[in-house]
Amino acid sequence: LMKRFYSSSVSEDLGCRRGEFSRKHYGSVELLISSDADGAIQRAGRFRVENGSSGENTDYTPVTWHRTDVHLENPEYHTRWYFKYFLGKVHQNYVGTDAEKNPFFLSVVLSDQNNQRVPQYHSILWRKTGTQKICLPYSPTKTLSVKSILSAMSLDKFEKSPKEIFHPEIQKDLLVLEEQEGSVNFKFGVLYAKDGQLTDDEMFSNETGSESFQRFLHLLGDTITLKGWTGYRGGLDTKNDTTGTSSIYTVFQGHEIIFHVSTMLPYSRENKQQVERKRHIGNDIVTIVFQEGEESSPAFKPSMIRSHFTHIFALVRYNKQNDSYRLKIFSEESVPLFGPPLPSPPVFTNHQEFRDFVLVKLINGEKATLETPTFSQKRQRTLDMLIRSLYQDLMPDLHKVNNMLNRRSFSDVLPESPKSTRKKEEARQAEFVRLGQALKLKTSVKGDATANLATTSFCKKEPWESQSFCSNFPHEVVCADSWGQSLLVSTDAGILLIDDGQASVQVFDKTLQIKQMHVLEALDLLITRTDKGKDSRLLVFRLSALQKDIETKKIRSKYDCRENKLERTKGCHLYAINTHHGGELRIVVAIRNKLLLITKKYNPCNSLSSSSSPPSSESPVEEFQYIREICLSDPPVVMALVDGPTGDSDNMICVAYRHQFDLVNESTGESYKFHHVETNKVNFVAAIDVYEDGEAGLLLCYNYVCQYRKVHPFNGGSPLIQTSAYDFHFSWNQVPSAVVCAFPYILAFTTDSIEIRLVVNGNLVHTAVVPELQLVASRSDIYFKANAAVSGTSDSSSKELSSRNSPQTPTAYEIPECPLSSLEGEVPCKNLYKIPLSNLVGRSIERPLKSPLARKVVTTTTSSGAASPPVTHSLSLSRMEIKEIASRTRKELLGLLDEPLPKTESAQKQKKVPRRQSDPKQGAVRSTSSDRIISSSFESYSEGCHLSTSSDPDNLANREESSPSSYPCQLISLYDEDIIDLK
Repeated sequence: LMKRFYSSSVSEDLGCRRGEFSRKHYGSVELLISSDADGAIQRAGRFRVENGSSGENTDYTPVTWHRTDVHLENPEYHTRWYFKYFLGKVHQNYVGTDAEKNPFFLSVVLSDQNNQRVPQYHSILWRKTGTQKICLPYSPTKTLSVKSILSAMSLDKFEKSPKEIFHPEIQKDLLVLEEQEGSVNFKFGVLYAKDGQLTDDEMFSNETGSESFQRFLHLLGDTITLKGWTGYRGGLDTKNDTTGTSSIYTVFQGHEIIFHVSTMLPYSRENKQQVERKRHIGNDIVTIVFQEGEESSPAFKPSMIRSHFTHIFALVRYNKQNDSYRLKIFSEESVPLFGPPLPSPPVFTNHQEFRDFVLVKLINGEKATLETPTFSQKRQRTLDMLIRSLYQDLMPDLHKVNNMLNRRSFSDVLPESPKSTRKKEEARQAEFVRLGQALKLKTSVKGDATANLATTSFCKKEPWESQSFCSNFPHEVVCADSWGQSLLVSTDAGILLIDDGQASVQVFDKTLQIKQMHVLEALDLLITRTDKGKDSRLLVFRLSALQKDIETKKIRSKYDCRENKLERTKGCHLYAINTHHGGELRIVVAIRNKLLLITKKYNPCNSLSSSSSPPSSESPVEEFQYIREICLSDPPVVMALVDGPTGDSDNMICVAYRHQFDLVNESTGESYKFHHVETNKVNFVAAIDVYEDGEAGLLLCYNYVCQYRKVHPFNGGSPLIQTSAYDFHFSWNQVPSAVVCAFPYILAFTTDSIEIRLVVNGNLVHTAVVPELQLVASRSDIYFKANAAVSGTSDSSSKELSSRNSPQTPTAYEIPECPLSSLEGEVPCKNLYKIPLSNLVGRSIERPLKSPLARKVVTTTTSSGAASPPVTHSLSLSRMEIKEIASRTRKELLGLLDEPLPKTESAQKQKKVPRRQSDPKQGAVRSTSSDRIISSSFESYSEGCHLSTSSDPDNLANREESSPSSYPCQLISLYDEDIIDLK
């Protein structure tokens, strides 16, 4: 065990610099000027150019390629909440006007998120400025009112109080509002350019492409015949062949994509400008330019294309010598940053990886373009018009409604309502659910909704995937920090040292209560804040001394630590240290409204790198010196130390109290207001110091908001407190309890989920549901505890769901009356998990495979010595439960249909149809007909009746495809829910 944590951890080194990031990974803005063959300037424009981090004409070898993580940003299966959580389920909708007399709509539903048995309120606020989405925890004892929900969304003042809308038709209108966020399907232009072509007229006049261009098109997707095509057409004519006879089409991670290929669009010998081709490609937001020729030939520039609509160009070159593709991205200056950043060098020898990278980059780019002023202002005007029109249509009907249902608060249950009223409400809810499910089905059949392909989620390893670190951990965790590859944990039973797969070692007994700790291996130090109230103090220890105690099995108590107390720290309630240890170690200690600044004297003999010289004493207290005391107006809730550019007299302390964040000069003690929070209630979460290209910045996290502010250097003793073009903010979907920055990611830990976004733009990349989540340590590697209910038996009768159960009166399955760990037939399980920091901030590092969110197979041994069948532990429904629910719901639906579906045996005797082609390009099922091939995971609805077929993802690619003659409509529904077959 000692060998595991004695040597300095690589993760600690990464932890010291993980707050360092750069937008240069996403290119730089350049003025691009295009000229004709005579050298005359045609057009000019400012574009962000992404070309990797190296020079363009460098000769690359494949072994120097550095990978980047490829993710869809703001994926629809995480952002289209109304379609995913609301439509087809009983929920509540409200309408009102704010203090400026602008109408708004509010939708609230109680849902069991992703079958993880985590009941949550999902809320959507529809306003002219856009939609705001938040999650609120469910409590069976605490009521939730409409006012409290709106207050959480910073809407406290109303011109007219919200009123509930009972008409089922409101679901159609709200679905239209959500569709204003952007299309889920995409159309991209593909322009073929020969070597030496410098104008768009020359490029659009190419009748055919080269052999390498044809191979590139085949890599992008399948060639389809337009006439009679029933899938997404992207504006192409599918009846009379006026836009060509064929095109390129594919399905990527649930998105239908069609390509407007210049050589496939109609060509006119009389029209040199090829207006018909420009009409389609010129109106695409994103265009791929495939350019022939050597790297030394004149390169393509976006200013060569006359289009006010196209904002992003992807330049692709093919190298025959090493069979590789080279990529370069041009984005109009106003387009926000989007990922993934190009690898260095931007050369791809693996064609499938190149395809995935290009499609993800183009999809993210089109989404980012919709946030530019050109598109966002149009969208805001459309949204404002729709909301006002809907408000005017609804208000006359709302004034007519005058019953007790219209006066209820959100979570009010009406047990004393008349029997006739209850029957009317049940009938209304049944009609509400029926119409919602019909809308969901219609939207899916039209292809206006996307889904997450199950096969991609099973084969792709993500950087945030965690490893099981310690199973069945029985103690409550107060705080922790990593020590090498081990974890030093403060618990209710004392301070323990834990290592993966080994028994824990007690370091301190329970008489010492540690509330905060930092393990600094490079300095041979352990810094702690112990006890509480007036007795709290800062204690410092040498790690080498603790190591000897562990080797001799000595357990320290509170009374053995008297020599480790730092002076003047009695009564402290908070402390912080500088995260970057390039200079001296600085500690700021908060004692009520006073700050004590303490530094460590420089002594090279104390570092582990020079541990050959023994320390002068066991206690390192003498190495710390008191610098000064700073008085504040209020006790700080959150603190962070910010390194100045020189480190001399420009270091700062960020403190949060009342409704503001302030910056305090360490040298002078002067305080300056940095950011004011414009809300009634403030829940401060964190202030994280980050450094963009060496310049300090702060991520200020409070309530649902994460705000990035640049910290300008001091000028004449005072900081320049002003807004910067680099400042930005975004909102979390749920109030985090802790935030961790690991560039390029920022992770928010809530009570039951991990929300993962990108630092540079705040875009969501993933949300992992982890019941009863608690962040344990995050200074280097990330450790968290999750309390999961491991299913021992399956009782299908307890899983039956009724469409008549409203959010006010959830079913027993949705809301257990006791904690999950005490449910009948289940065994409590408290586990510690680890996310290696090297996976998040590294590049070419092998990803771990184990994850607390994936099924874990454990083989047990019977008394006879033979291995028993594997026991599957899952945070979601077991496979047997899925099969039982699928079988039961299938029988129920068969009884509801006028004509029964053919049985499986008879279906197998029908004419055999070709199997759906397994496409290695996207690691998923590839469409070969007009069917929508979308998803295969199962999720049971809390309302309504649905069908399910096989839930085994391994059989997805081998599933027989029904021909259009035998099954007129086959729909695999959205968002990992269920599979519906309709005859």
